[in-house]
Formats: sequence, C-alpha cells, structure tokens
Amino acid sequence: MKAADALTKFLIAHQVQTCFELVGGMITHLLDSFASSGQFNIISMHHEQSAAFAAEGVARQTRGKTIAVAMGTSGPGATNLLTGIGSWWFDSVPCLFITGQVNTSELKGDRAIRQQGFQELDIVEVASSLTKYAMRVDCVDDLLPTLHQALSLALSGRQGPVLLDIPNDIQRADIPEDVLERWLNMPLAISTHTEISDNNLKQLQAMCQKAQRPLVCIGGGARWADSMEQWLIVADALGIPYVSTLMGHERVVARNSYFNMIGSYGNREANWAVQNSDLLLVIGARLDVRQTGAHADDFARQARVIQIDIDPNQLNNRVQADLNICASAESFFDAWTLQADTFPSLDKTWLTELSKKRDQAQCDEYADWVFSPSEIFKKLNHHLADTPVEYVCDVGNHQMWAAQSLRLSPNQAVHYSGGMGAMGFALPTALGIAIQSQAKVLVITGDGSLQINIQELDTLNRLGLDLTIIVMNNSVLGMVKNFQDMYFDGRDQSTKKGYSSPSFTNIAKAYGIDAHRVTSILDMDKALNLVSNHKGPLLIEIIMDGATECRPRLAFGSKLDEQFPKLET
Repeated sequence: MKAADALTKFLIAHQVQTCFELVGGMITHLLDSFASSGQFNIISMHHEQSAAFAAEGVARQTRGKTIAVAMGTSGPGATNLLTGIGSWWFDSVPCLFITGQVNTSELKGDRAIRQQGFQELDIVEVASSLTKYAMRVDCVDDLLPTLHQALSLALSGRQGPVLLDIPNDIQRADIPEDVLERWLNMPLAISTHTEISDNNLKQLQAMCQKAQRPLVCIGGGARWADSMEQWLIVADALGIPYVSTLMGHERVVARNSYFNMIGSYGNREANWAVQNSDLLLVIGARLDVRQTGAHADDFARQARVIQIDIDPNQLNNRVQADLNICASAESFFDAWTLQADTFPSLDKTWLTELSKKRDQAQCDEYADWVFSPSEIFKKLNHHLADTPVEYVCDVGNHQMWAAQSLRLSPNQAVHYSGGMGAMGFALPTALGIAIQSQAKVLVITGDGSLQINIQELDTLNRLGLDLTIIVMNNSVLGMVKNFQDMYFDGRDQSTKKGYSSPSFTNIAKAYGIDAHRVTSILDMDKALNLVSNHKGPLLIEIIMDGATECRPRLAFGSKLDEQFPKLET
C-alpha cells in the first residue's frame, strides 16, 4: 500500500478527518490519498497561516478532543504555518501539522550548502521550539510509528502541536498491509492526568480553613476541563467568588459569583478582588505580566496564593506561591469538591462587597464616544442571550473591549489568541469552528486584524457557513496608537501615518457576502437585530473613527488595582 494511503487510514482510525491546506507539489500525494478515501473533509484555504488557524478552530470547538490536520508544501508553505504553530503552542492546543518535503535524495544533508533541492527547507529545525514533537520521516518504516508518537504526544499532558515533515518519495513508498494493520490496532499512548497527592489536599484544606476572603482564578489551563462548569455552579451556589484570566474567560458563564477578567486590561472589580482577597486559588493560569501587572511581588498583596498547573515549570515562576500543586485542572476539580464547610471562616460580607464593586464598574466609560464599545457588547449580550454562540476575537483594542464586556450564557464560548496574540487569528479560526459547530459563529475583529487574512472571505463565501463578522473599524491600529499617545507624545508612525484601511462593506460584497455599514446608533441597532436570525455569511462594519483607547487599562509600572483612568467614586 502506498504510504500516503496508509497514513490516511491511520488518521481516519483515530478520528482525524479534517484537513486545512494550501496545495503545493510536495503534498499532492497526501491530498490525493485524503480525497480518495472519501472520509476526509478537505478545506482549501488561500494562505497556510489561515490553514493553521482554521485547524486550531476545530480543536478549540471540541475543547481539545478532536485533532485536525494543517498542511503545507515544502519551503514557503511550511514557513507560512509558523505563526499558527506558535499560536497552538502558547495556548496549549493539540494539532497535527504535516509538511511536504523534497525527495530524500535531494536533501542537502551534512553538506555546507544552503539548499540542495528546490524549496528544500529544514522546517523541523525551525519549528522544534514551538512544538511538542517535530520529526522528518526519512525512512518509510518510521512513518507509522512516528505518526503514532506524534498524535499521542499532542493529546497528552499539556496539549500542543506536533509536526511531521514527510519527503515526497516517502509519501509514495510502500508499506505492507500487515504492518499497517498492526499500527491500526495499537491504541494511542496518551498519558493520564497528574494526580493530586493526599498531602497536597491536606495542605489546601488547612489553608482554606482560615480564609475569610477567598477568591478562585480560572485560567486557560482550566477552560476545557469537563468538570469546570459544574464545579463553578457549586461555587456560585455557595457564594464563593471567582474571576478569570483572558483565556479562562473563554468558557466561564456569567453568574452572580463571577467577577470577570483580571489583568492589564481586566475589569476593575476583578483586579480589586485579587488585591483584597486573603486566599487566591489559581487554577491553570501561568500568571504572566498581562495577568499580574509588572509588579509580580505586589500581586494578591494580602493573599496566600495556591497555584495549580499541569506544567511544573510554570509553578513558582513569576509569582512565588504558598502552595504549588502540579496537576491538571480536571484532576483538581475531581479531587477537590467544594462543600458548604470548605471555607468555614468565610466573611459573609465579602461577596456583597465585591458585588458593589462590580455594580460601580458598570458605568459606561466611553460615553464621550459616538459608539461605546461596552454598549455594543451589552446589545450583543442581550440579542444573543438565548442563542448558542461561538465568539471569536481578533487581536487589538476590540479584543479587550470584548473580554471586558461579553457575558457568556450557557452554550456559549469565546475564543482568544492568547500567548501569541496574532492579528489575523479570528476569521480563519472561526471558519474551523463553524465547520465543527452547530452554533452560530460570530467574529469580532478590527480593520487592521481583518486585513491580515482578508482573502479567507472567499473561503467563507464558498463554504456558505453561518458566520457573522463584526468589524470595529477605527481606521487606525488603535492599541499601538494608544501606546504612542502614552509614551511618544502621540507620534503615530505606522498606526495612523502610513496606515490605511478600505471599505470592508464593499470588499465583502465583492466576495458575494451580505454586508452592512454602520455610521449611526440607529444603523447599529438595525444591523445587530439581523445577527440572531440571519443564516449564512454576514459582515457588519461599524465606523468608529478615533476610537483608540481601552478603558480601563494598566500603564506599565502601575500596580494591578491602579488602572487608568481613575474611576470617580
């Protein structure tokens, strides 16, 4: 059997049956085998970066349980995947990347030359720091065992991307049927969750006994845990307050005891809660500078900190915790169930005080703008409250406006580019989510971000997916412009001076997509009323000239509860 056919059968046997790609000569054997199987969903994109993000969407929609393939040809096809690979790596998303490679006879090997074959490039060396496993398959006998190893690692422990680089002659070589059968019957070697020791549980319980103002922080490492939702429902019922990081916010439903997102662009009440708690339980958050502010030693200044993380290297990194527990969020939620007596010293006024802080922070901080971002998201919350929705946010001020103001209902989720923070993430990722999901998919993007992968509007039109794009168009690269206002006396090189954006309404229509331009509050209300009932591709462009701030925000060097502008009390 041809090796490409054997690889296809192996992937199908492990429910890997979606591939996003941009065709090139060195992957034609693989694509032909995928297509000939009749069991692969092949989506051709217009750029390999988009293929990588779209595959990420499949894994995100299934909370890391389904892997898709992102594939590119040798040379530029492989390097174009790298931004997507980094996104998967930093946000702990499992994916199989496959790159085509020149024939093994054309590889430069140890020769002191730059290149032997046309478009030859050592993508394994380039991508090794951004993958859990990267390997070039130079012998056909190694193809299936290497593939088995790659899928096993992608799904094990702290999940992440893996990459196989497969030379063209290996793809068309022969694999005996009995060898394939043996590997098809071999289960993947997926490692189990790290268990929590009894000693850790005893230490944790002892610390909880004395806490009067406890606070739970949900991080990205917890967002896909099957037990998280029920655990938080119990926390809410018991009056135990919780906050989230940007990535944790992706799947936390808005309830009475949820006080929203912490960090540099966090909600005021969330940051205040962290700084005034006396016990902070951090589940699956790495406590980076965006979460803690620059003064890590001042983070949770009154609290004893307990950090739970699946990656031992993330413990005692920037923040020195009083108790570190190396475990997955799933195993933690299973092992440590909340009870009425978990916090016997709980101050009954703590939740009330936090609720007052949240109420005070509900004021519209953009009342001086024609379009208030917080009001836009309040309207979306209202219109879509009872609708299953998958929001996908690009990177820029619009991402932070969304994170501050979106309030998720059950059967809703939001997706952010976290560690990589890649502009151009939202549209292709949303395509992958929409292919996998039965819910409505809604992209929140800006003029700068949409232009990165705008070519995928054609892919959206071709697929006819139920996907709405809201472009918050301020005709400027607003987040960086805001930095320039703060640190460079408003000099706006490359954010306003030397930058331009088109009419996205006209461009969408040129691609055959229904589109509406919003220039007034009346226009906006009409357009947003379309979202819940519209089926198929839709683009809404909101003209927000001059909207370049995110309020509140943390200036570098300020402490977590010193956000700007200061809110009058």
